[in-house]
Amino acid sequence: MIAKSSLDYKPLPLPDRRDISDSEMQARAEAFLDDVRTRHTVRDFSDRPVDQSLIETCIRAAGTAPSGANHQPWHFVAISKASLKRRIREAAEEEERKFYAGGAGDEWIRALEPIGTNAHKPHLEDAPWLIVIFAQRWGTYEDGTRYKHYYVPESVGIATGLLITALHHAGLSTLTHTPNPMRFLNEILERPEAEKPVMILAVGHPAENATVPAVAKLKKPLEDILTAFTETEQD
Repeated sequence: MIAKSSLDYKPLPLPDRRDISDSEMQARAEAFLDDVRTRHTVRDFSDRPVDQSLIETCIRAAGTAPSGANHQPWHFVAISKASLKRRIREAAEEEERKFYAGGAGDEWIRALEPIGTNAHKPHLEDAPWLIVIFAQRWGTYEDGTRYKHYYVPESVGIATGLLITALHHAGLSTLTHTPNPMRFLNEILERPEAEKPVMILAVGHPAENATVPAVAKLKKPLEDILTAFTETEQD
């Protein structure tokens, strides 16, 4: 909650300043690239438990993300309770059956064929944790009045990316799942009207027989994802 008394601008000296050489920065960037290349989305999870403290630490890392006006318009619901995971799976699969029965359209279904997905979502129960990410469309002052949140999709997207990266860095695997519509999550998880469910993140250790679609290893080359304008270019 943001207090009306804390709305004034008060600059602070930059904390946590780091003095890193150019060569070390390059080495760090390459080491991170090597590590993040080992991140894979999996649909088969083992029953190996994951401590709640680990999930909490990764969510704290996600909470450091930049956001519009620093409103931090996100809420994370972490679920290991079997009965709740079962309810979420049942509701999600109901929506997925509609999706694959024609709601998505032929083009979308064809696009998903190389991924090998269908309406069957056992990972929603098999994964030791589900983290449901909610976007908060507005906030509330201490006196009950509302204030608008800004750049909500962008802010929540950045925080979600940090969360997935933190979980990978900790040694866990994830699966992003977005049944449509997802309003059933507000009811099951008792979240307020201001919050819109964005994603279910299944989290855990991959099963011994876990696989990934071959197409998932195909990443666009740098020249397809980067355009650079530099001072060394000829005008």
